[in-house]
Formats: sequence, C-alpha cells, structure tokens
Amino acid sequence: MKKSLVLLFIIITHQAYSQSVAKYSNEFMNIGVDAAAFGMGNAVVANINDVNSGYWNPAGLIGLEDKQMALMHSSYFANIALYDYAAFAMPIDDRSAWGISLIRFGVDDILNTTQLIDSQGNIDFNRISLFSTADYGITFSYARKLPVQGLNYGINAKVIRRIIGDFASSWGFGFDLGIQFKHKDWKFGLMARDITTTFNTWSIDEDLFSAVSDQIPTQDLPETTEITIPKLQFGVARSFTFSYDYTLTAEVDLNMRFAETNDIISTSFASITPAVGLQFAYTDLVFLRAGVGNFQNENNFGSESLTFQPNIGIGFKYKGIQVDYALTDIGDQSAAVYSNVFSLKIDWSLFR
Repeated sequence: MKKSLVLLFIIITHQAYSQSVAKYSNEFMNIGVDAAAFGMGNAVVANINDVNSGYWNPAGLIGLEDKQMALMHSSYFANIALYDYAAFAMPIDDRSAWGISLIRFGVDDILNTTQLIDSQGNIDFNRISLFSTADYGITFSYARKLPVQGLNYGINAKVIRRIIGDFASSWGFGFDLGIQFKHKDWKFGLMARDITTTFNTWSIDEDLFSAVSDQIPTQDLPETTEITIPKLQFGVARSFTFSYDYTLTAEVDLNMRFAETNDIISTSFASITPAVGLQFAYTDLVFLRAGVGNFQNENNFGSESLTFQPNIGIGFKYKGIQVDYALTDIGDQSAAVYSNVFSLKIDWSLFR
C-alpha cells in the first residue's frame, strides 16, 4: 500500500509538472467553463458576451446589461476528479465592466499510507490519513469600449494556487488580454492567455518526503518554478435570423500553442487546431448546440490516426435564469475523457 501511494503521488506530480520547463503547467485553467460553451466545442471567443466572458474573452463583458452570476459543475475520471466554477460580473458604466471568477479542480479523500508501517515494522491501519490535491484559479477581469465603433478590449489578472496535501503547494500569477470587434453581422475575437507567461513557485515539504525518500528519486519531485507559455485563440462568428423567432449562431476558432504538439498543424514554432460551434435558438428560450474541436494526430504503435472531440448541448432560459447541459466527447472519439457538464446563469433583472 505504501508503494501504491508513492506511485499515485508520482503520477499526480509528473502529469502536472513534468513539463516544468514549462509549456503545459496550469492545464486545469485550459479545460473551459460554461456548459453552453462546451456544447459548442469551446468555439465562443468571438461571440461570448456574458458573465462567462471573464474566462473566454474578457472583452465580452461589455455585452452585460445587468449583474450576472454563473455556476458550473462537472466530474472526470468516474467522479474521482471534480471541476467547479463560479463567476460574477457587472457593468461599471456604459463603456466598461468588471468581473471575478473562481475555478477549482481537485481530487479529494486520497489515502495517505506513508505512515502505515511504524518504526518497528508493524502495520497500523490507524496511521492512515486522507489528503486532497486541488488546483485553484482566481481571475479578476476588466473590459472597456475603445473609441473605434464595435471594438472592445479586456484584461485578466490571474492568481493560481495549487496544493498537494501537506506535501507541496505553489502560488502563480499571470495576465490575459482579449479583444472583440463587431462589424455588421460579423464578430471577431482574439484571446491571448498568459501573455507575460505565468509563473508558479513551488514549496515542497522535505520532511514529509523524507519518509518515502527511498521510493522517490530526487529527479521525480516537482520543480520549484514553472512557466506557462502564452496561447492564442482567434475566432470568427456570425448569426443568422429566420422568421424572427429562430436564430443560428456559427463560430470557427483557431487555437494556437507555441510548442510542437499533436495538433493537426504542428511545427517547432507553433501548433494550431480548429474548433467549430453551432447554436440554434428559438425566441431566446430554447437552445440546441453542437461543436467539434481538439483535433489531434495520435501515433499508436507506428500508425497515425486523427482524433477529435464532438460535443452536444441543450439550454433553457426563462425570466433571467438559464440552465445549460453539455455532453462532451460523444462517441469517445478523442483521448479526452467525456464528461457531463451542468451550468447555471442568473441575470439580476430577475429580481427587479
């Protein structure tokens, strides 16, 4: 059991931090928020204009007409890992708005068996304890209209907190920049994440590690510093109205990472993968969504195959309350784990 915990701990730390020279740290901040966005394959950077803009593109906060609050919950790995999100945003005046959001991705009640065997070599199950590993992201957002008609910008300041029980913890800080431009029926959006790179500094409890030092080589421990490199997301969206009551919104996004990955377009400088999302709405009351993204070239024992992640979703809105649901990776077409995502959005106009 002792070795099992050590193995679990190495897996957790390695998956999160082995790229500590630092291209993929803080990946929990890239999962996404809002079931409506998930249903559209996360292709929303140009069209987003509500409280969830603080995550997808802070420039979209300009679209707020009143205070809004959002909540979301989903689970991964057969409910082992829980992903939760809460946000609040409001207009400041007719030219600016602000928001705040919180993300938590964690695994709770992990058995700590490092003390299972006492100094005399006896097994004592009373020495087993529980611990959690959790990642937190707090984002402060500000948006403002520019003098150019239809052009808005937004900026995020992020605080990252990552905890692995009493073993290790870190603090991180970073910034995002978002731009939206609307011209007639067309919308354009650009989201630059971690524009200054995001730094995480780790603190490791060496005393706790000494209890299992014979099982964990020094090189397997997390690095004390991580750097998250910038990422870009560019989107183009357009809405079509049919018979006054029916609306179709379509968006195409390009997601760029400055590293060589398995994305369908991959070079030593950058990698690009597309995402496409559709939303069909009836009188701003019922919404049907579909999207596809995360296109990857996977190499399996010498043979290469293209995988992708198709999502679907549905939503209902009534008097300022909107409930959305998304099922991600239907048909298990991607290496990503499928999940059921639920979210709630409340507009303060409901209380007036």
